[in-house]
Amino acid sequence: MVTRKHRRFLVSMPSVLVQRDQFRHKGSIRDLSAKGCRVESLVTPFTGMQVTLLLQLPGEAVPLKIENAAVRWCGSQGIGMEFLVVAEPEQARLGRFIQQLEKTAPPS
Repeated sequence: MVTRKHRRFLVSMPSVLVQRDQFRHKGSIRDLSAKGCRVESLVTPFTGMQVTLLLQLPGEAVPLKIENAAVRWCGSQGIGMEFLVVAEPEQARLGRFIQQLEKTAPPS
């Protein structure tokens, strides 16, 4: 069993993985925490690969941009991402969204 520092919330929202500002791969976020997420995508990146991750938060026109996210695992369940660098304005947006999820999610 995996012990996590941050609670994960089940979600379903579009995302884009960007490699070196050149390659863009669509995906879907399936769970989210303050420090990471699980992405379903057709791309199979290697463990350790670093990408920019764009999350399309519900009701917001501009995607939330995670400057630097690292692939921690990849398999049949998707891609496990850790957020390494999140700029302050984006960190605040993510924090507000996580707070909304905490209010509506059933207790864990």
